[in-house]
This record gives sequence, structure tokens and C-alpha cells, in this order.
Amino acid sequence: MNKDLVPLNGRHVLPLVNTPHALRRLNNSALGQLADEIREVIIDTVSHTGGHLASNLGVVELTLALHYAFHTPEDKLIWDVGHQVYCHKIITGRHAGFRKGLRQYNGISGFPKKAESEFDHYDTGHGGTSLSYAIGMAEAIRCSGRRNWVIPIIGDGSMTAGVAFEALSQGGHLKQENLLVIINDNDMSISPNVGTLAQYISRRMVGPRAASVRRYTKQLLAAIPRAGDDLIRLVQKLERSLKDFIQPGLLFEELGFQYLGPFDGHDLNTLIPVFRNVQNIPGPLLLHVLTKKGQGYKPAELEPERFHGASPFNRDTGAFIVKNTPPSYTNVFGDALLDLGERDDRVVAITAAMTLGTGLDRFAERFPDRFYDVGMAEQHAVAFAGGLANAGLRPVVAIYSTFMQRAFDQVFQEICLQDVPVVMVLDRAGIVGADGPTHHGVFDLSFLRTLPNIGIIAPRDENELRRAVLSSLTFDKPVVIRYPRGNGIGVSLDKQPPLLEWGTGECLQEGTDVTVAAVGPLAMDAVHVAEKLCDAGISVEVIDARFVKPLDSALLLKSIRKTGALITLEENALAGGFGSAVLEMLAGYGAIPAVVELMAIPDRWVSMGSQAELRSDLGLSAAELERRIRLIVDRQSADAVRTAQSQPAEKHDSSRQISD
Repeated sequence: MNKDLVPLNGRHVLPLVNTPHALRRLNNSALGQLADEIREVIIDTVSHTGGHLASNLGVVELTLALHYAFHTPEDKLIWDVGHQVYCHKIITGRHAGFRKGLRQYNGISGFPKKAESEFDHYDTGHGGTSLSYAIGMAEAIRCSGRRNWVIPIIGDGSMTAGVAFEALSQGGHLKQENLLVIINDNDMSISPNVGTLAQYISRRMVGPRAASVRRYTKQLLAAIPRAGDDLIRLVQKLERSLKDFIQPGLLFEELGFQYLGPFDGHDLNTLIPVFRNVQNIPGPLLLHVLTKKGQGYKPAELEPERFHGASPFNRDTGAFIVKNTPPSYTNVFGDALLDLGERDDRVVAITAAMTLGTGLDRFAERFPDRFYDVGMAEQHAVAFAGGLANAGLRPVVAIYSTFMQRAFDQVFQEICLQDVPVVMVLDRAGIVGADGPTHHGVFDLSFLRTLPNIGIIAPRDENELRRAVLSSLTFDKPVVIRYPRGNGIGVSLDKQPPLLEWGTGECLQEGTDVTVAAVGPLAMDAVHVAEKLCDAGISVEVIDARFVKPLDSALLLKSIRKTGALITLEENALAGGFGSAVLEMLAGYGAIPAVVELMAIPDRWVSMGSQAELRSDLGLSAAELERRIRLIVDRQSADAVRTAQSQPAEKHDSSRQISD
């Protein structure tokens, strides 16, 4: 390390570091102080804005060491999931933007964003995909004749995703010399055999002397006539045996990677020399580091899952800032499923590394033998549920809407094609807010409603969600229940609500001028707009579709034939969503009204911001709905006037009167 470049002299270090180039000028003590200062910035900022705290505090030293030892951005850092890039952003020219606008509308993304910086190479937000992407980049770089390193950083949680091992299989087969995979193990799930001896041997194995001895020994043995190849294989086997005895690298070695580690992921004096030394070892390499989630902030260290995606909190106490609001949809679902589990012992719950996030923590505690967290493996979760249902159980799979996209083939083949009674609960459906385009659940209606045998329910409030969950077992077929992120609207919950009837919607307000058919909580926005317009003499009929599939055709047709004008309203992509389904239904009946407008998410990526800001930006606000209704009514009035004026006045027929 550079020992005499930038002394401390009582100054803050962070203002001196706006690029990795400036970082590389720091000495040992300055680097340690910089890590402490960055942690303070992260804790302070996230306490105000919310965000991913525990994961980011756990990789500060790892991030600094990577940028210090490698030549970024020419060497490419590929962050899996991307929820651990706060330190990376702070030292790559985004410190001021981070403090002012982390996860805010038109601000700094909480995930890698190519448009923000040349140091971000992959707009990510889902787990397990970094290895495939990185291997593709490494191969393209190799084909171009360059020798830049590609370094995916993947957590032990993401290693539960099957696609990660598909990538490792190909990466080892390609023998990419410029590929360094870093496993950030923050749960000790991969490495039970960790200790001083293992770390000492690992450091020795990546040192320049060890690399030189390997090359010299191989050359020497190869020079021995006939026996050379056998001796080389024997020495390599002995080396693998020694490593496998003290560390968990056999699986990765068999996949074609040279395994190195584990190393202390918070020790800069270890990490930087290791990262420098591995650049003298041809890849593909897999380097294993051990980190601690929430490092440096005691509340996050003690409860890393609660501080994974943190809302604003008091940084002195770690207590989240709680507002007096209705219960979240997530908690309402969790309570309803708990009731369902008490009533029917066939009910089992499944999630993919999101126990707390999907509200299944209480079910898991109450029924540990009927709860399954399969890790970051949505495809397996859905296929597993299909097998459970086929053998007589009633599985409920709870997954965020955006992550269910990964399991579409399993919904198709293992659930719908088999026509088995699996309930798929999609949390965070619609606009989710500050996590940005990778996390908005705005495509599920479009891709799921294409499948036969499936039912899709979008409750408008907390009580309707409870009804949907308690009714789901009565349908005896594949069912999807989707609901948004955040709190409900404050309705009272019925302990024993009436069960839903399959494929039925509800008219929430009768009217004669315009029909608004809405999905989910937007139906209540439509009711409020209709009530407001009533005072202006405009009569709006509001239909809560409730079921996106099958549609309540009778209810919709009756309303549309009465009003002659239709607006559909949904938080889903315009292409293939609820509005499209209604138009398909109307075309089938030959009953398309004179005026049809679809309010949905346009054909573009949804950025980050609050849900209210984004709805306004996308044209889904109550104000925009009111504007459209007024325009339709104004046009109808103008058309009526023009029609009346164009009709010839009726003449008095005196001759007929006389003859009569």
C-alpha cells in the first residue's frame, strides 16, 4: 500500500476522495478512517431517506479494497442484486448526490445505474444474475484482445439461485483468465470451517511466491520424460486435498474455478494485498470473503433482516419512525394466512428468501413444519408448490411481483398446465416507489392473464384482501392475489368476511355519464373522484373489477351499455393488462362503446420516487382521472349539441291534418 501519500493531519478523508484514482493515493491509516467516515454517511443518509442499510455497511472495506487494487472502471465491478453499492457510489463521484437525493424522485438510484456513472456497468436489482452477465462481459473483452478483469460480487444468499450455478458451469468451461468471482459470505452459510489456519493457508496460496512456485514446479515436472504429466496431476491432487481439508472449495474447484479464501472482508490490510496478488494468477478464480451485515452500527448488526430494506429511523436508537397509519397490505395478508392455516392443516406457505418482506414470519413461527423458505429460487418455489398441491396439500406461494417474473415458465407448466390449486400471492404489485425500475411490479397482469386455468384477484382494500385470502381455497384452481406495497386505506376488517364468488366484480357507485372500471386500490380513488364530480352534475359509475381474470363480463357490459363511455384504470403496463382484457371482451360481444380510454403505465420504464410522485408522472393520479372524465363529458355534450343542430326542424303537415 502507498504509505506516504496522503497523511491524515486531523482532516476528514472523504472530501479528498471523489474518484478511485484519488482513493489509491491514500495511506493505510487514511483508508481505515475513510471506511469509518463512509459508514457515518451511509447511516445518516439512510436514517432520513430509507434504503438498504445492513448490506451496505457490510461491504465498505470490500468496496474500498476492490477499487484500490484494481483499475476501475477499465476493470469491471458487477454487483449482484446491487443493493450494496452505496460505498461504491460515494467514491465514484456521487457523494453530494447521494446525500441529497438517495432514492428520491430524479435523484441517485439505490442500485447500479449505467446512466449515472461510467463505473456502473449493469442496471441490476434482482439476485443471482451477475455471474451470467459478468461471464458474457469477460468473454467479449477476451475476444477483443483486452485483458481487463471482470469481477462479479455475489452474496451467499444469491448463490441459492440456480442461474448462478448455471453461470459457474459455463465460466469454468470457458476457462476465462480475466474472471474473478467474489462470494460475499455474510451469513457463514458456505463456510463452517473458518479459522486462523484456513485464513493463513489461503493468504499463502495467493501470494506471489506461491504462484511462482506453482509455475516453476509445473515446468520442472513437465520436463521429466513420460512421468511428467502423472506427477503434475499428483501434485495438483495433493494441493486440492490440502485445501479441501481446511476450506469449502471443492465444489467450485470441480466447476473449473480456483477457489481462494476465506478472507476477512473487513480487513483492508489483508484484502488489498490479496486482490493485487490474484492479478498474477490466471482465472477463472473464485475468492471467498466473510463479512458481517450491518458492520459498525449495532442495531443493524443485531437485526440485519429488519435493516435490510429500512424505512427512516432514529439513528441514535435504531427505532424506526412509526406513523399512525392503517396496517400494511403485507401484514393484513400475513394475518389472513395465519387464520387460514389455523382452519386448514393442509395449508403450507412458501417464499423465496423474503420471509419478513412477504409477511410470512408469523406463519413460520406458528407452523414451522408447514413453512418453506427455498432461498433466492423463485422457479423452484413455484414448481415445488405444484408438487405439493398435486399430492394433496394447499400451498400458498408469497413472492414480490417483480420476482415472480423469473418463475413464469413454472407458473405455466407446473401450475396452470397441471391445473393444481396453488395460491400465488404477489406483494409489491404496481408502483413500489424508491427502488426503481427493477422493483416495480407492473407486468404481472400482462404475463399471467395469458395462461389458461388461472384466476387473478386484485383487492381494492384491506378487507377485500382478507376476503380473497380466505376464499382462495374454495376455488380449487390456480389463483393469483396481487396487492400493492404500503399501507391500506383504513377500512375495518371483518373477522368472518363473506367469501368471494368466482369471477365477480362490484359496482361501487352508480352513474349514467361515464363508467370507470378499476383494478385494486385505484377503485377507491375512482370513487372519491366520482363523489367530487357529482357536485358538478357529472354522474360516474365506478366498477371494482376485483377479478382481472375471469372478468365479470355481465357487470361490465351492463354498465358500459348504460353510459356509452369507458375508462379503465390500473397500475400495470398498458400492453396486455386489464384494459386490454376489457377491450378483448367487448370486441367479442360486439359492444365497444363510442368512447374508450385506457389509463395504465405507458410503454417505458418507471423511475424511482414516491408512489404519489410516480402516479402523477405516469398519468394515474386522481386529478388526471377527473380531467379525463370532464373531457369525455364535455365532448359528449358538444356532440349532442351538434347532432341536435344538424337535424332539420320538424314541419307542420297541414295537408295530412286536414285529410285526417
